[in-house]
Amino acid sequence: MTTAVVLGVDIGTSSSKGVLVDLTGRVLRSRVREHRVQRPRPGWVEMDGQVWWAEFVALARDLLAPGDAHVVSVGVSGMGPCVLLTDAAGTPLRPAILYGVDTRSTPQIARLTARLGADEILRRCGSALSTQAAGAKVAWVADAEPELFARARRLFMPSSWLVFKLTGQYLLDQHSASQCTPLYDSVEQRWHRPWADEIAPGLELPELRWPGEVAGGITGEAAEVTGLAPGTPVVTGTIDAWSEALSVGAHRVGDLMLMYGTTMFLLHTVPHPLTSPSLWGTVGALPGTRNLAGGMATSGAVTGWLRELFGAEDYPELLRLAERSGPGARGLLMLPYFAGERTPLLDPDARGVIAGLTLSHGRGDIYRAALEATGLGARHNIETIEAAGGDIRRVVAVGGGTQGALWTQIVSDITGLAQHVPSVTIGASYGAAFLAAAVVQRVDIDRWNPIAEVREPRPEFAADYDELYQLYRQLYAASSSVAHALAARQARLAIPPQPAITEPVEEVNP
Repeated sequence: MTTAVVLGVDIGTSSSKGVLVDLTGRVLRSRVREHRVQRPRPGWVEMDGQVWWAEFVALARDLLAPGDAHVVSVGVSGMGPCVLLTDAAGTPLRPAILYGVDTRSTPQIARLTARLGADEILRRCGSALSTQAAGAKVAWVADAEPELFARARRLFMPSSWLVFKLTGQYLLDQHSASQCTPLYDSVEQRWHRPWADEIAPGLELPELRWPGEVAGGITGEAAEVTGLAPGTPVVTGTIDAWSEALSVGAHRVGDLMLMYGTTMFLLHTVPHPLTSPSLWGTVGALPGTRNLAGGMATSGAVTGWLRELFGAEDYPELLRLAERSGPGARGLLMLPYFAGERTPLLDPDARGVIAGLTLSHGRGDIYRAALEATGLGARHNIETIEAAGGDIRRVVAVGGGTQGALWTQIVSDITGLAQHVPSVTIGASYGAAFLAAAVVQRVDIDRWNPIAEVREPRPEFAADYDELYQLYRQLYAASSSVAHALAARQARLAIPPQPAITEPVEEVNP
């Protein structure tokens, strides 16, 4: 006897994840395939879009192999906003340019801001132009690779690319479009043709749908390679952070989602559009919702880098050492700007700093400083959200970094905010599965994924972390000119590309 299930797949920065979930929300099986992005030059972060499809196929076949489940709907999500340009037939013309961690579009940001006007961009689009903006990345391709761009006809992101490969439909969700600044009008919730025609002439912009709307059915060709039944409905996906928020029910006014992943993401739901030059004002994942969002360029990326650097066997070993180090990491302070910084600094040339090092410090102290750096960066973003008019009433944590108590406890201690941790913190793939289930039957996410525990801030550490936070803010101001000079030196160096990794693994931790 087979069980009716939904399939959710998310294409992330460091891995792709797939889950089979029954219609009560129970995860039956999960699978992960790791990969690496390519960094062909300083400030460039790319990935071959064909890897996204290959990993979806592999995940689907792995999850369906036992033959005891019948997939009734498919949901997808992915990192973003990304820019994958293809020809009219949907063949990629170059590797995809990833979201705000790719900082190559700085000249286009400056030119378009001067040309269109900073205030008008913010009013119409909800966000200032930054390295997060997909429209500026499209402009970079038009400027730097004009012959290639002349052949470009379609624009994809990971979730829309999977929908295209599965159904043949060329579309993009409204939320992802709202991060295509300045091509999209966030007020009217449609493409802004005057700017789109100027910046991306010849590009056929996709039809817009809401996340969760049925995009189409599995084609015969896709069914043959994936093992999914022809005609199975595929729902329109969205960017991973918004899918993660849906996976934990953090989409109500006043909610703030903290996503612990390769990067740290903050997503606040607001009753009406709010804008800030230091944050991203976007259309929400559900009709009628609006968000004010922020994102750090690194978080889990730094902890993963340290694990590799230290040659540690596993994360629990480093977490034990970090807990032993104690609050304040025995006098260390880290700026986590190892890939520049997104909000609220919007500084692609910021760089990582570890201050206070002595010969007495060890791995646990440095690792603790990295965890605290995420908390300090989160506090900076939270203060900026509140200064812009945000009203944070509940914080929900999600992502791999919620496994184990230490990281979330540190962030609660630094921010002074309690965090609600749900039963399932898999994240975006589970959110994609939730959207897929919602087209089959009525689904209540609070029943699917109830809150399992609440991480309360410990008041005895508040004063120490207040002092550390002030030092954190001062350290960036004091070191930024040196960091920018070093970034300029790095820009003159060549960084060899890194190979992709597609070997399956059981689990990825922060």
